[in-house]
Amino acid sequence: MPHSVHLTPLDTDGVERLLAVAVAEATEQDVMPPVEGPPGWSPARQEAFRRFYRQHHDVMYEVVADDRTVGMIRLTPSGHDGVVETGMWLGVSARGKGIGSDALRAVIRRAVESKWKTVVADTTPENAAAIAVLVGCGAVVSQVGDRVVGTFML
Repeated sequence: MPHSVHLTPLDTDGVERLLAVAVAEATEQDVMPPVEGPPGWSPARQEAFRRFYRQHHDVMYEVVADDRTVGMIRLTPSGHDGVVETGMWLGVSARGKGIGSDALRAVIRRAVESKWKTVVADTTPENAAAIAVLVGCGAVVSQVGDRVVGTFML
């Protein structure tokens, strides 16, 4: 069944919605930089999530499918002229349903509207689902060191 997918610029309430999805449907390694301490969604790790996402809210979007926040996608300037990086995570219940592909297409449209020339994304060689999304959305995919990089020329 097709899903209605759109992107919403991340705000304070959105950070809380993302945190709820992350705690219920993702591991901390999937959604944020490492934090010292035992694994799991401790109160300290949840606060670190809030700080990280509030700090970077200007480059992040909530992925909303069927009026429910299901993950995050970002467009981050790379520091190279005309190049922006993207990355995303989705809660387990949203994976394998085409939502990631719809979100990637939507963020690429935003990159075009913002006059970026190139969008890049990278993943691990083991992440077959992410590679399939990149290829399915038209990326040129190559192995760069120990990463797989997808490049969209806009």
